[in-house]
Amino acid sequence: MEDITVNYKVLDARAKVPAYATAGAAAADLCAVLDAPLTVQPMQRVLVPTGLAIELPGAYCVALVYARSGLSIKHGLCMANGVGVVDSDYRGELKVPMVNLGQEAYTIQPGERVAQLCIAPVYTAAFAQVEELGDTQRGEGGFGSTGR
Repeated sequence: MEDITVNYKVLDARAKVPAYATAGAAAADLCAVLDAPLTVQPMQRVLVPTGLAIELPGAYCVALVYARSGLSIKHGLCMANGVGVVDSDYRGELKVPMVNLGQEAYTIQPGERVAQLCIAPVYTAAFAQVEELGDTQRGEGGFGSTGR
């Protein structure tokens, strides 16, 4: 798959350009643009600005914002909405909704990497109502129904 260009606009001079930490990284790091350290108490939700806006090349792609695994497992700092979806027609600032699910307060430092931005393809579905759905081995089995 070939690379695509994602245009970005700097909204705050302190913003850092999203960057891939390694050559094999699937997502680029997003950094906090803060006037001062921000302490997030357990179960508190915050919206962390990045100082950047992006322009995706078309409706065939989406930007997905994910938690950083180190922050989530070590400190309980996760995305408040699970995964952030940035639609191709959004032009506002990228802000990261975070929640502290840990038992201790965590302080986000200005410039700290707080999330990951992944650009992915989008398929627009045509939803068709039918009387019956095709059979599968799993059928209507819910969570845990596959034995895993």
